[in-house]
Amino acid sequence: MAMHIKKDDMVQVITGDHKGTTGKVLRVLWDENRVVIQGINLAKKHVKPSRKSPSGGRINIEQPIHVSNVLPVNPKTSKASRVHFEIGSNGGKLRVAEDGTKISVIRHPKKK
Repeated sequence: MAMHIKKDDMVQVITGDHKGTTGKVLRVLWDENRVVIQGINLAKKHVKPSRKSPSGGRINIEQPIHVSNVLPVNPKTSKASRVHFEIGSNGGKLRVAEDGTKISVIRHPKKK
């Protein structure tokens, strides 16, 4: 089954400590039904000095949020909305917002 969120989508958090905030999806964890959103659900991680972080110290890392706690933001209306899937006239799979506007094409049909 296709997930209603994909990488680089703008999403809005609808429940929890970060309710109402929007951010870009960095990663989608399919097996766990979770997404990692830029700047949301941050946790401190203590790191030793290394080449990547020569001084070491504490860094902020985004933690995953369950996919049911976010909604994609419709780029035309800039509001969060539920989505459903439809098969387009050319056979491609489309994500459609609940107000009827197309959000994006998920999969194009195979060319023969």
